Amino acid sequence: MDSTLSENNVIQFNGDSGITEAFDLLHIYVEGDETDHRRCREDVLYSRNALRKQRHWEKRQAAKKSKRKEEKIRRKLNREKESGPDKDVTQLTKRVINAITKERLAEAKSTGPKLCVDLSMTDCMSDKEVSRLAGQIRRLYGSNRKASRPFHLLLTDLEMDSRLYKECVRKNDGFVHYQMDVTEKSCLELFPRDNIIYLTPDAEEALESVETDMVYVLGGLVDESIQKKISYQRARECNVRTARLPVEECMIKKDNPKNFHSKILAINQVFDILLTFCDTGSWSTALETWFPLGKGYVVATEALPCPSPVSGT
Repeated sequence: MDSTLSENNVIQFNGDSGITEAFDLLHIYVEGDETDHRRCREDVLYSRNALRKQRHWEKRQAAKKSKRKEEKIRRKLNREKESGPDKDVTQLTKRVINAITKERLAEAKSTGPKLCVDLSMTDCMSDKEVSRLAGQIRRLYGSNRKASRPFHLLLTDLEMDSRLYKECVRKNDGFVHYQMDVTEKSCLELFPRDNIIYLTPDAEEALESVETDMVYVLGGLVDESIQKKISYQRARECNVRTARLPVEECMIKKDNPKNFHSKILAINQVFDILLTFCDTGSWSTALETWFPLGKGYVVATEALPCPSPVSGT
């Protein structure tokens, strides 16, 4: 018996062999229907997931846009508040501000006081400490860019294949374009020994003034183990003059629950104090502004007279 499929999809049997063929055709039709149904269901699920992700992305973008708009309004209000209602302030573009900053930093190389960050002690530091030092260098440079009277900055003893250099490049955007001198040489190879003053909290002599013909050196060291006098020992090895910030002259210890008192500061904190002193001529003002309260010191109400401000300018 044979079988044929009519135009109306009705199976017609022609003999015994046609029965088998008919069942085969029915099996094919059933499998095809199940496959089509499964594909359809998967398409629906995929469409729902894609739609849900799309909506989530749109919400995030809208939130970001709203946040940027609020931040823009906040900055505008702050500028208006600082300038006052009666002042005609010329708004400078970012390009103009960068050009002015570059010109000021370039001029500091010939007229400003010099500050070196001695990076010869990084071999004894852990990766975490190296990363923290890279962050301090970024903040130090940022302060110098904003300063009205910037320093001529130098990173000395910094090898290009060192951990610190690689971390500075990784962590600090635009590090290779910083307007500061980066060299593998030491400060002794760059400047006369008699012109160098190494700033260390363990020095006996207090720094009185900042002079443009002198070179001030900060020890680039982050030491979580609190080893004492490392920067002072480094200065003694170099056989150069040492000085400290006038903390003892201008500040007093403040009682605190932990009875903790420390004069050890990060390099960017020391630098901010130097910058403010150069602007104000007051060690008390500089220390009150930038000396961290957590160190256990406060400016004395009857501090010794402030030393002279920047000389040689």
